[in-house]
Amino acid sequence: MTAENNFPPAETRWIPSYNPWLIAISVMLATFMEVLDTSIANVALPHIAGNLSATTDEATWVLTSYLVSNAIVLPATGWLGIRFGRKRFLMTCIALFSVASATCGAAPTLGALIVARIIQGAAGGALQPISQSILLESFPPAKRGVAMAAFSMGVVVAPIIGPTLGGWLTDNYTWRWIFYINLPVGVLALYLCQLFIEDPPYLLSARRSSVRIDYVGFSLMAIGLATLQIILDKGERDDWFSAPWIRWMALISLVSMIVFVIWELREKEPIVNLRALKERNFAVGTALVTLVGIVLYSTITLQPLLVQDLMGYTAFWSGVALTPRGIGAILAVFFVGRVIGLVDSRKLMTCGFLLLAYSSYMLSGLNLQISILNIVWPNILMGLAMGLIFVPLATTTMAGLPNEQMGNATGIFNLMRNIGGSFGISIVTTMLARGAQEHQTYIAAHLNAYNPVFQGYFTRFQSLFTLGGVSNHASHKAILSLYEVAVRQATLLAYMDDFKFLAVCSLLCVPAALALRKASLRKGPPMGAH
Repeated sequence: MTAENNFPPAETRWIPSYNPWLIAISVMLATFMEVLDTSIANVALPHIAGNLSATTDEATWVLTSYLVSNAIVLPATGWLGIRFGRKRFLMTCIALFSVASATCGAAPTLGALIVARIIQGAAGGALQPISQSILLESFPPAKRGVAMAAFSMGVVVAPIIGPTLGGWLTDNYTWRWIFYINLPVGVLALYLCQLFIEDPPYLLSARRSSVRIDYVGFSLMAIGLATLQIILDKGERDDWFSAPWIRWMALISLVSMIVFVIWELREKEPIVNLRALKERNFAVGTALVTLVGIVLYSTITLQPLLVQDLMGYTAFWSGVALTPRGIGAILAVFFVGRVIGLVDSRKLMTCGFLLLAYSSYMLSGLNLQISILNIVWPNILMGLAMGLIFVPLATTTMAGLPNEQMGNATGIFNLMRNIGGSFGISIVTTMLARGAQEHQTYIAAHLNAYNPVFQGYFTRFQSLFTLGGVSNHASHKAILSLYEVAVRQATLLAYMDDFKFLAVCSLLCVPAALALRKASLRKGPPMGAH
């Protein structure tokens, strides 16, 4: 028996009343809106802090509060969809997200903005996994690769458009418009979901049989994820485990998650069904998407910082620098959507991870004299890589699970991608800060009067300042200028180390991708009228 035949036989499929592509458009609007908000506020933090009389460090809670509430809801999405009805739950989340967005835009104080962001993050946490499960169920197995190609357009492209759009709105209007822009999208998504989305029969019967609420499981999950997210967001500022509060937070998070896993495995009606991880492809795919999250969110965080700090780009143009990645992702998604049923998904993923490693390594070779093309090409390749990875990974990971498990599985899948992103951002920002200090120490050791290279540059700078009319302080200014150059070079070397680290992470994904079982995407009845 081949590995391909190890999957459970195709079940009698429920066919939705409307064309699956109308359903896809409906849920993709909601997904795009939510994913966009994970990155659109990043470039506006200084403006938010100044307008609301807060420090930039305090303003980062605008991001943290969203991520914490988002992470808590993500794994519980499947259970909540069964409990309250998936269509009703989805529409409630869209409406709540839109209202919270308007409240964020109108917030008079930082405290009010943070409260609104918590509500927005909680509502947005369900949008992505529930949209993914609806897509997977609405399309037959033979067309799920195409459906996931459409889904990945929002998931991959939205975080890239976010900084560019956020920078443009902030520079030309005000930071409040990065939240107001969600309103028309939310209204349209709500209308389309009301028209085309429906709950399948199995979900209706599961809802009738579900009477208990797993309060203990939800509480343990909320405590564990909230404390973990706070540690990851604030740890670098307080030197990680040297701070007593971080040690206590880490202990609380670890104990909560261990007890949560034990409780959920023993609970008859768990809020998160961890038994799905017994399926090999789902377990391996979930681990893989965690690594993908590390690389994806780390590069999106590092590149704007690099071009703003070292190359003088504005907030808007730092967002524009990421745009070519979206072009590459779109091209790859169109290609994968056509060949995913014909080519082994593991081969597509392997090519994607190798391309991702190569593009990350290209970014590790940047210097301060590069042109914009030196940033464009690695980003195009990185976008191509993400397109080759995301669609096959999502379809192969879910291929061995029954429809009844889709909502639960997509919640876990998306949660681990976000957790991977949080870990990745924390790792690379810590490496950046400490790496810059280490390289600066090494470079400074060579800035002495006995180094002929240093003497040559010092004499040149001193002459320039003397010719500029500051002969009394020419030596002092020459030393300061050389120190500034040393700091910039040390910081650049730290960025290079980060990109090399991400290249290694990408290569580590290759054997894991090959460990997945081959999944046939051609099984199941034909689409019929759809």
